[in-house]
Amino acid sequence: MKDEMTTEPIQRTRSPFRAIRAIDYTVIFVRDMAVMRRFYEDVLAFPLLRELSPNWIEYGLGGNTLALAKPSRTAADAPTPAGSASLQLAFKVSAAEVDAGADELLRQGVTLLSPPTNQAFGHRTLFFRDPDGNLLEVYAEI
Repeated sequence: MKDEMTTEPIQRTRSPFRAIRAIDYTVIFVRDMAVMRRFYEDVLAFPLLRELSPNWIEYGLGGNTLALAKPSRTAADAPTPAGSASLQLAFKVSAAEVDAGADELLRQGVTLLSPPTNQAFGHRTLFFRDPDGNLLEVYAEI
């Protein structure tokens, strides 16, 4: 007679990572710091929080920090190939601000991937890319 394996759940110890409650900061590794800085400061008008070096710039967004960084000793990865997004960021605003944001992006010469659109899942969305090709979304709950 063959022994049957039991399918009891594995008991795991409590992970110290369960204590994480929020993302404190997000880092975008950039190919061209000057171009990306102009985009995030001049086009999106993000408030400069601090510049730790020419290779690390931080913007304050609510309770979070968005950092632009050149890959260095902790992440010396090759840059993402041109034409490939490495991430998508979604920024929540009011519905009127989605439309105003689209107008401002067009005024600044930024190509919209998708104009303000009411989605079936209850969001009004706007999609565009930063100079490094990362996908950015501005949305509102409707």
